[in-house]
Amino acid sequence: MIEAFTVAQVRAAEEPLLARGVPLMERAAFALATVVAQDLRRGARGRTPDGAARPRRVTGRRAVLLVGSGNNGGDALFAGAYLARRGVVVEAVCTSEHPHAEGLAALRRAGGRVIDLAAPAGRAPWSHVVATVLSADVVVDGLVGIGATGALRGVAGDLVGALVAERSRRSPGWSGPGSGPWVVAVDAPSGTGVDDGSVPGPVLRADRTVTVGALKPGLLLPPATHLAGAVTLVDVGLEDVGGAAGPRVRRLERADVARLWPVPGPTDQKYTRGVLGVVAGTPTFPGAAVLAVTAAVRAGAGMVRYRGPDDVAHVVVSARPEAVPAEGRVQAWALGSGIPAAEDRLTAREGGGDGGGGRSADAGQHERIRYALAVACGLLSEDVTGPRVPAVVDAGALSLLPDRCPPSVVLTPHAGELATLLSARGEDVDREGVEAEPLRWARRSHDLTGATVLLKGAATVVVGPDGAWSQADGPAWLATAGAGDVLTGLLGALLAAYGERVVQEPGLAAELAAAAATVHGWAGARANPGGPVAALDVAEALPGVVANLLRRG
Repeated sequence: MIEAFTVAQVRAAEEPLLARGVPLMERAAFALATVVAQDLRRGARGRTPDGAARPRRVTGRRAVLLVGSGNNGGDALFAGAYLARRGVVVEAVCTSEHPHAEGLAALRRAGGRVIDLAAPAGRAPWSHVVATVLSADVVVDGLVGIGATGALRGVAGDLVGALVAERSRRSPGWSGPGSGPWVVAVDAPSGTGVDDGSVPGPVLRADRTVTVGALKPGLLLPPATHLAGAVTLVDVGLEDVGGAAGPRVRRLERADVARLWPVPGPTDQKYTRGVLGVVAGTPTFPGAAVLAVTAAVRAGAGMVRYRGPDDVAHVVVSARPEAVPAEGRVQAWALGSGIPAAEDRLTAREGGGDGGGGRSADAGQHERIRYALAVACGLLSEDVTGPRVPAVVDAGALSLLPDRCPPSVVLTPHAGELATLLSARGEDVDREGVEAEPLRWARRSHDLTGATVLLKGAATVVVGPDGAWSQADGPAWLATAGAGDVLTGLLGALLAAYGERVVQEPGLAAELAAAAATVHGWAGARANPGGPVAALDVAEALPGVVANLLRRG
C-alpha cells in the first residue's frame, strides 16, 4: 500500500535526523541527480531505428534548474552540481534573491551557469529565458519547497505561466519526451497543494516527481496527481513518519486489491458468496439497471436480485438471465442508478408522497430505495427486515438519504452530485469547488452524513472513518455514460461478499470501495486499450481483470 504524509508529519520525522547532523539535503540531491541521469540515459529520443531502447550518453546533454529560495531549490542546485561533474551542461534559472547559497556555490564550482531573474538589471530577455528552458533535455523544478501554499507568485509565477503558455502554443498535446524537455519536479510540482492536491494557479506538468523521505498527499490527490507524472520515492532514512496519526492518504496497490478480493472455496454456494439486491433503472432509463446488474454478475456476485418495475425487469432478465426479479433476503443493496432524484429532499426524507419526483417518473423506485435505506441504516426492526446490510447509494438515491448513515453505506456521487448533497445540508459549494478540493469536500460529506463517500473522477477519492484513499487507475476514456452504473454493481457485489463484516468493521467499506474503483479502472483499460470504451464493455471486461488480479496477486 502506498501511503502519503502531510508536510508537518514529514518535518517532524526529519527533526531528530537533522539534530544528529544527518546530511538530508546531500542525500536527497545525490538521489535526485541519479534519477535525472537515468532519465537522460533512457530518453525516448535515444531509440534505435527499429524502436529498441538504447542507452544514451549523459555527457553533453542540457539540464535547466528552476530554482527558488527553499530547500527544494537547494536540492536542485546540489543535484545540478553532481550532473555538471558528469558532463551535463547545467544552467540554473534563479527566481529568488536568496537561493540556497551553498548549493549555488557548488553548482558554480562544478561549471554550471546561472541566470538570475531576481536581478532586473542583469535579466536576460524574457523570450530568451523561456526558449532556454524549453530547449533543454531535462528541466528540474525546484521553485518552491513543500511548505509553500497557494499559487506561485512573483517571478516564479510569471515564469511558469510563460512556460506553460509557450509549451501549449508549440504543442497543444504536449505530454513528454519528443515534443519538449523532460520535466522532473522536486518533492511536488511547484504550485500544487502539497497537503491537499489543489492547483490554484499555473503548474509546469512533471513527467516525474522525485519526492524525498515520504510521499506527500498532493501526489496522490486530484487534481494535482495528474500533474506529477511518475513518482519516485527517495529514502533518506526517516523513521516512523506520521506516528500514531498514520498517513493522510493511502492508495491500494495490486497486492492489496488481491488480498481484499473474495474468492469462493469448495464449500461455498450462491448464498454464501453474497446476494446483492439492485434497485436501479426506470422505464425511461432501463439501461442503467442492465449495466449495474451485469457488472454485479460479472464481478462474481453469488446472486443478483433485481427490484423494479416489471417492464424494466423484463429488459434486465433478457440481458442477464442469471438475475432474479423477485423479493428475498440480500446481503447488500445497490441503489439509485438510472433513477431520478427526488426534487424535494425534505419531502423524500419524511416519506410523504412520491419524493417530489412523481411516481410516473420513478415508477415506484423511490419507495423501494427508502425501504432499502431503512434496512441499511437500521431504521426498521430487525425482527421484520433481518439484520442491517451494507449499501451502495448512487444517482437518484442520494436525494433520499436519511440524516445519518453508518459507514457501511457507501455514497458514490460525481462532483456535481456531491455539491448538491452538500448544499442540501447547508454547505456553500458548487461543482467547481468540489473539483478544486475533492478531499476536503468528500471528508465534509462523510462528517455530515456518517456514510463512506466515494467521489468519482479521473482520480477517485474515498473517505471513511479510518481515513482517505485515492485511486487513479482508469483511462480518460472511462468518462462515459453508464460507467458509474457499472461501478455501482461492481461495488455492490464486493460489499455483498463481505456482508456482515462490513457492518461490524466501520473502516472496511472504504477499503473495499477503493478496491472496486481500482478494478473498475483496470476494466476500463482492458476493454479497449488506448481507445474509447462503452460502459457495457467495461462490465464485460471484469471477469478477465479479476482473474488476472488473482493469478498475479
